[in-house]
Amino acid sequence: MDVTPAVRRQSPSSSASSASWSAPSAEDEIFAALASPVRREVLRLLRERGPRSVQELASCFSMARPSFSEHLRVLREAGLVSERRDGRRRLYSLEPVPLVRVRDWLDPYERFWRDKLSALRHLLDDSVTADTEATVTETTGITTTGETGAGGRPHDGGGQPEDPDEERQ
Repeated sequence: MDVTPAVRRQSPSSSASSASWSAPSAEDEIFAALASPVRREVLRLLRERGPRSVQELASCFSMARPSFSEHLRVLREAGLVSERRDGRRRLYSLEPVPLVRVRDWLDPYERFWRDKLSALRHLLDDSVTADTEATVTETTGITTTGETGAGGRPHDGGGQPEDPDEERQ
């Protein structure tokens, strides 16, 4: 049984109270076909193992043959698989071209999440850097800018604090 929903669309000439029903678009059919875990598994099998007969595919699932055939029909109508006869057998093959539509639809969302995760990474990196600087200052009394020396005394940045005995000589 096909559970692909019809899409309700407003025609430009109709009022808000009267809408017409239309057939789903090709993109809607693709997404509806991919909604089923059984159909996604069929696509995975065809991708990994190449063209397969109905019997070979059906043997991977515990369902009645008519139910499985319905899943193949939905995939075929969405353009995700093709069927060809080989004698008495029907062989099914993956048709990857419609999946380009799925990828194209998902691309903006992938970019959105990539940007969000990148911003989070930078925020966390800045937070770790600030926490590390604060910890070093608390434990040593030395700031990361080199403003104080050992014991918190200022020094000239030469690496050694001034020796008071040197001034007397």
